[in-house]
Amino acid sequence: MLESNYSMPTEFLLVGFTDYLPLRVTLFLVFLIVYTLTVVGNMGLIILVNIDSNLQTPMYYFLSNLSFLDISYSTAITPKMLVNFLASRKIISLYGCALQMFFFACFADAECLVLAAMAYDRYAAICNPLLYPTLMSRKVCVCFTVLAYFIGSVTSTVHVCLTFRLPFCASNIVNHFFCDIPPILALSCADNHINGLVLFALCGFTQTSTFVVILISYFCILITVLSIKSSSGRSKTFSTCTSHLLVVTLFYGTLLFTYLRPTTSYSPNTDKVVALFYTVVFPMFNPIIYSFRNKDVKNALKKQLERNWIFT
Repeated sequence: MLESNYSMPTEFLLVGFTDYLPLRVTLFLVFLIVYTLTVVGNMGLIILVNIDSNLQTPMYYFLSNLSFLDISYSTAITPKMLVNFLASRKIISLYGCALQMFFFACFADAECLVLAAMAYDRYAAICNPLLYPTLMSRKVCVCFTVLAYFIGSVTSTVHVCLTFRLPFCASNIVNHFFCDIPPILALSCADNHINGLVLFALCGFTQTSTFVVILISYFCILITVLSIKSSSGRSKTFSTCTSHLLVVTLFYGTLLFTYLRPTTSYSPNTDKVVALFYTVVFPMFNPIIYSFRNKDVKNALKKQLERNWIFT
């Protein structure tokens, strides 16, 4: 409970990356391009999956949800970051900070679960092809997706409620470019040991459990692939997984580094750079990775472009 002699700040000041104006303008232009490519690329992938009949499969259903999540958690952070690059005072209101924390945590946790569902989908398709229509029916896919958003909402609500019940009496200056949980906890003058444990427990459970599902799925896939006698068959089978493996490596590598460490080991400058990659940069790469390394997506895109060219 908040102590009576502590007042909750009405706004937070985000330190960001630099106070040097020419560099801030340059960063604004760079990340404006990155964010535009993120929205256009992921939105294009969502539209393509929904209009092409050959992409109406569980794999691409989850891929379209992944693109939606990439747009969502990037949008929770990037527009405000762009505004602050050009603003004289890089502020965010208390409620704006809480909402930003909620939506980012919600969509990031949901993405972990969607990536795990995508790994299970590949396992079912490669290791149990005869049972695949049952294991990955439309109802099962929808249940996986609803569960992902539900768990993301619950965990983010817990984080926000526990964080903003703390007294912030020392400062309202956040050494970050968005309202992430660790730098906000660092401002509290009360004992935030419980918050640190909850952060570690919830993030640890979500990230570790989904990562284990992914590892087990790909271990089973590897065993099945190695049992295929022809090298071309092995290559063709495993090629359907390479894009997903690359995305998992990029996303989980930065996420596990950021949140599964003791709070005493946080380094603000290092964490800002790492966070920049998984919140702003990686969402731009996901549609590129899935487009250039996936024959179905490339063929669907080529077909739509040819159809539009014929009609014009």
